[in-house]
Amino acid sequence: MKGRNMTRWRDPAKDPRQAPKSNLITAEGAARLRAILDHLSRVKRPAISEKVGEAAAQGDRSENADYTYNKKELNRVIARITYLTKRLDELQIVDRLPADTSKVFFGAYVSLEDENGVQVYLRIVGHDEIDTKKRWISIDAPMAKALLGKQVGDDAKVLTPNGDMFYTITEIDYTGKPSTSSS
Repeated sequence: MKGRNMTRWRDPAKDPRQAPKSNLITAEGAARLRAILDHLSRVKRPAISEKVGEAAAQGDRSENADYTYNKKELNRVIARITYLTKRLDELQIVDRLPADTSKVFFGAYVSLEDENGVQVYLRIVGHDEIDTKKRWISIDAPMAKALLGKQVGDDAKVLTPNGDMFYTITEIDYTGKPSTSSS
């Protein structure tokens, strides 16, 4: 049987997608997820339910594209609401600074310099907050794991697809983007 759900077999013990994800999230990230959940529950779901009802009232549902589309959209929204509700229950909100702010921990904005002198700015956040445009990386990412517990001036070795890369930490901040940033 062939289809879009058929994939090659992967050994679960070796599949990186099976690795457990951390359940940490910043207070801002949790607020954003709650806002999304609230919007889906209070605005989007009732609006789509109304469209489904209107389309169903038009008669034969088997040939009613409007009904079919809106029903699928409603099921997608309900699934997202269910996921967010469960996920928010599982998450542990980190809303305070670490005891030692001179080291890299969860929520840190970090300024790095690579071997070639190129500056890199990033923030270590939870899996649900990853944003590549802002350069927010997951605490589960290899780069974040290499940086955790390090201080300004320390070197971090990160295994990349192109080989090992070495970074030097130039600044650590927990209040916002490092002051040396000019992105």
